[in-house]
Amino acid sequence: MSPQVRRPPVFSALVALLALLLVAGCTAQPPPGPTPGPGRTRWQPGPGTPWQWQLNGRADPTAADVPVYDIDGFENSAADVARLHRDGRKVICYINAGAWEDFRPDRADFPAAVRGRPNGWDGERWLDIRRLDVLRPLLERRFDMCRDKGFDAVEPDLMDAYLNDTGFPLTAAHQLTYNRMIARIAHDRGLSVGLKNDVPQIPALVEDFEFAVNEECARYDECAALTPFIKAGKAVFHVEYDLSTEDFCDRSRRLGLSSMRKKLELDRWRQPC
Repeated sequence: MSPQVRRPPVFSALVALLALLLVAGCTAQPPPGPTPGPGRTRWQPGPGTPWQWQLNGRADPTAADVPVYDIDGFENSAADVARLHRDGRKVICYINAGAWEDFRPDRADFPAAVRGRPNGWDGERWLDIRRLDVLRPLLERRFDMCRDKGFDAVEPDLMDAYLNDTGFPLTAAHQLTYNRMIARIAHDRGLSVGLKNDVPQIPALVEDFEFAVNEECARYDECAALTPFIKAGKAVFHVEYDLSTEDFCDRSRRLGLSSMRKKLELDRWRQPC
């Protein structure tokens, strides 16, 4: 403040402040976009955070001394999540958001009309992500399950259907709309959410997600494309299956990725960088 500006007397200043507060109380609008649910603050892991990813069966809490576990939302109970929390860990709920699975308890809720071609995994078919009217309530119930079991975040799988032969004429625009819907569903429940793969759309989606999960960016020479998350102070949880740690760990550390090698079946075994 320059020395020429005149300050009002204290009494006048208090009156002016009260008037402003009254106006603000009458006209203030809620902030745009979803906010965490009651009593919940969304968790945002930072770059380089170590993690364990186990989708094969119930989580083994002794498998890795790391602060983050990413585990199957259906196969693990609230007690399993609570056990990991007692150990001081954050827990991510894996669900499939891009394909129908014939082994899930809610499989009959997905109409045949939204099931596309097989995606290469036994019992799975791509979903028609254009059908938000059908898929949104089904995903909301899955996210409710993650919230009710006490998970901190969600990893929705298969977020890049438009890059695959799904049986539906999907576009990048369809995928952006779908992925942002998924982020809103998570945020409405106070849950953090990760962007799974979908590397080409990272610049457009980095603000919508608290972290990223990536498979094989080193194998396909895509790891540098994940740096928008790192620059935003958000973790990139990354795995390689075929490469040795000598092939990718040095670069992963330079980029700030949370990298490890896993077996394709995603059991308890891990080889971190």
